Amino acid sequence: MTLFQQVMGELSTGQRTPVFPEGLEPDDYGLVFVGGELSVHTVIEAYTKGHFPWTGSHPIPWFSPDPRMVLFPEKFRASHSLWKLARQRKFIVRFDTDFRGVMENCAIILRHGKRGTWITDNMIETYCELHELNIAHSVETCDLNGELCGGLYGLTFGCGFFGESMFASVPNTSKLALYALCKALAARQFDFIDCQQVTSHLMRLGAVPLRRREYLNFLRQTLRGKPLHKNWKSFVKPVK
Repeated sequence: MTLFQQVMGELSTGQRTPVFPEGLEPDDYGLVFVGGELSVHTVIEAYTKGHFPWTGSHPIPWFSPDPRMVLFPEKFRASHSLWKLARQRKFIVRFDTDFRGVMENCAIILRHGKRGTWITDNMIETYCELHELNIAHSVETCDLNGELCGGLYGLTFGCGFFGESMFASVPNTSKLALYALCKALAARQFDFIDCQQVTSHLMRLGAVPLRRREYLNFLRQTLRGKPLHKNWKSFVKPVK
């Protein structure tokens, strides 16, 4: 039995006291709960109930926004420039080769309108632990010398991928990682990628906003699927 199966079983039978009560409703900003610990067990419970941590700083704010941005892997829209870049073979896309490196780059990348980072040290350690359990995964875009220059990371439960953050130190390398992820997940019949927040950038790539109720219905359905909790290094494949 995996830790994921153990946690889900204990929650369903009442052996584990839930951190997040049933029926929580978000405020106008998407905040649904404040408190708890940023641990592997809490993160598993949160995501399987439709919540995610905004930061690892205490008291921890957990969000479940309405609407919720979702990308169906087969609906990813690659621009002509991205399509062209993928065929130039200037970069190599890999899976699960440098999870910590991706998280650390996501933490330090400068973002428009943002000060500091929500990716705290305790968040990096917790998600790296989830990576060791094959629950959290990364996609890395490297140059031909093997240098990391873009990527993303997230978690998987059931037949869903729950995206957390992405970075690009070289233009379009994060998009290339997302393109590769969508190709890999579509080939394995994943249901959706949870993109959390509605942004015009994600909408241009094919993501769509769902009402929270509809998202939670999708979530319940995808959790019935067998989780792909194994190392994803074998996913590596040229993007075409």
